[in-house]
Amino acid sequence: MVEKNIIPDSIEMLAIEDTKGEVPQDTSAGSIVSYVKERFSKAETAKKGDELRWITAYRNYRGLYDSTVQFTSTEKSRIFVKVTKTKVLAAFGQMTEVLLGGNKFPITIDPTVLPDGVVDSAHIETNDEIKKAEKSAKLEPLLPGETMPEFRARLGAMAKELEPIQDVRPGPGGTPTQITFEPAMVAAKKMEKKIHDQLDESNAKKHLRAAAFECALFGTGVMKGPFAVDKEYPRWDDAGNYDPLIKTVPMVSSVSVWNFYPDPDAATMDEAEYVIERHKMSRSELRKLVNRPFFRKNEVETAVKFGPDYTKDWWEMAMDDDSQGQVPERYEVLEFWGNVDQDLLKEHGVEIPKELKSKSEISVNIWVCNGRVLRLVMNPFTPTIIPYYAVPYEINPYSLWGVGIAENMDDTQTLMNGFMRMAVDNAALSGNLLIEVDETNLVPGQDLEVYPGKVFRRQGGAPGQAIFGTKFPNISNENMQMFDKARVLADESTGFPSFAHGQTGVSGVGRTASGISMLMSAANGSIRTVVKNIDDYLLAPLGKALFSFNMQFDFDPEIKGDLEVKAAGTESLMANEVRSQRLMQFLGVVQNPVLAPFARMDYIVREIAKSMDLDPDKVANSMQRAAVQAEILKTFQASQPQPPQGQQPGQPPAGVQVQDTTGSGGGNIGTGSVPTPGMQGFSANTGEGQQ
Repeated sequence: MVEKNIIPDSIEMLAIEDTKGEVPQDTSAGSIVSYVKERFSKAETAKKGDELRWITAYRNYRGLYDSTVQFTSTEKSRIFVKVTKTKVLAAFGQMTEVLLGGNKFPITIDPTVLPDGVVDSAHIETNDEIKKAEKSAKLEPLLPGETMPEFRARLGAMAKELEPIQDVRPGPGGTPTQITFEPAMVAAKKMEKKIHDQLDESNAKKHLRAAAFECALFGTGVMKGPFAVDKEYPRWDDAGNYDPLIKTVPMVSSVSVWNFYPDPDAATMDEAEYVIERHKMSRSELRKLVNRPFFRKNEVETAVKFGPDYTKDWWEMAMDDDSQGQVPERYEVLEFWGNVDQDLLKEHGVEIPKELKSKSEISVNIWVCNGRVLRLVMNPFTPTIIPYYAVPYEINPYSLWGVGIAENMDDTQTLMNGFMRMAVDNAALSGNLLIEVDETNLVPGQDLEVYPGKVFRRQGGAPGQAIFGTKFPNISNENMQMFDKARVLADESTGFPSFAHGQTGVSGVGRTASGISMLMSAANGSIRTVVKNIDDYLLAPLGKALFSFNMQFDFDPEIKGDLEVKAAGTESLMANEVRSQRLMQFLGVVQNPVLAPFARMDYIVREIAKSMDLDPDKVANSMQRAAVQAEILKTFQASQPQPPQGQQPGQPPAGVQVQDTTGSGGGNIGTGSVPTPGMQGFSANTGEGQQ
């Protein structure tokens, strides 16, 4: 079963048509291939300097010496102290703990300050007497010039829920008996749940961790999306036959910085004219592309038959642990997103929509492999975006590529390696004796091997000692002091102190719990900046792209509204325990009857549930829902038959005699007074009063 409900049929006319059968050359797409190749070559050349920096960072992380490192003939040790790896993993761990410490992906949806198209707030009256007074006064509950159907249409996601209730008015309630609803907020949270469900389907947390790791190591992390992909959901029918559900869903994924080739003239993604991603695909992966929308099946098969064309780049060979250098049986596929001239598209038979004919450039998506155009389709996103997001660890104001931890501590890593090698070589030398032998005082042919209990035979000659032992001076302590100084410099250059990732023996202020708390708070300053970069450069634009995707292609009226996307990475910097403690303290403050009217108890309860990693929609009930249930219950009770005149609800019918009004069944168990000292039945009596 196939369910494709993401891309509307109106976009199919914007894609280049497939070839008819096998053709030796696709004449209609020749210049398009050269157009993509030319821009890929330009971006690849401009990226060479950054790739050299990344290779150095990768070697420092792995603990590998570069070929440029020359050892002297006297150096015996080749030790590499992998402090870079420790720093990178510590930063990566803190980033993932902040971003993914909770149960949800760090993206939230909230209504705007003044939402359009949906009511910001509405209220109902729960007091029957006030309702009667308002009806007798003929108060108009609607906005000027608005009819009741128009007003209910603006209730958005709460229109069905409030349909049984007649007396609904716009605006927040002003009295204790009025219950306020927030349809805009409900629509925002439904949109948030839908986006989180789509992110879970994409396994977005795993991709975010991959981007965060490269952000810490190389200085830049990249993600892309959303893309329409056919996903298979396993399902079996009643007879046990496999009948999967194929559904087109939006997906997001991470992109390695090595395969990411942006516009070299752009300092940010907002300035990029185009982006090219280099894919390394197997034969089966290449054929699976035909399951995605608008791929040309015949051209994909032709590209497969031409054979693998993937060649390793220089950086792949530099990082490859396999010294044999086998030729990979893979295909190189270039994915282009960017602007092209309209004349180029017209030459290849692409029909331009009327609303775009006035533009000289049009944003398109092109896939190229083995000189064949696998896909050419206009950018389906409205507003037009390039769906790639590059986040820097440390911002470089003049380049799109950021600066990572490994680059910041490159020099100090070299110093630490040098001092540690010197200390080890000196320790090995000073740990042995330098033996000097005067052979004129020994018997000819004497064995000069030295071992405990060795006896050297002397012969007549000049008096004096024949064998001397000289100890080489040990200066390892001086070298280790320089090593420790270089380690301190590494802490300074990275902004990541060693105690933040488990260094023991902290002295001074760090000896107390409050002191180490102050130090850790100061150490989190650098990670706050990084998380803020992730919010601004990755999470916020990715969330807006998913929001626009659902608003454009998902026709669910309950998620429509004037909403805004917020990245919630920095909100996670406060530990849940601290947040929960502060909420409980505030809850204790508002227990005062004087302050209670100023507190929103339903919001406080929901936030406490969030701080405990609980779903507030499942464990907490809002006042609005309780009021709706109460109003529905009133309507239901009003429709029920009333008891006879003179009989109160809950009383037995007339003529029925009730013998036992205490509910004890006529017994006397548990009745009477408690025995006191001196009375019969008191356990402490000594025999008195037992008659």
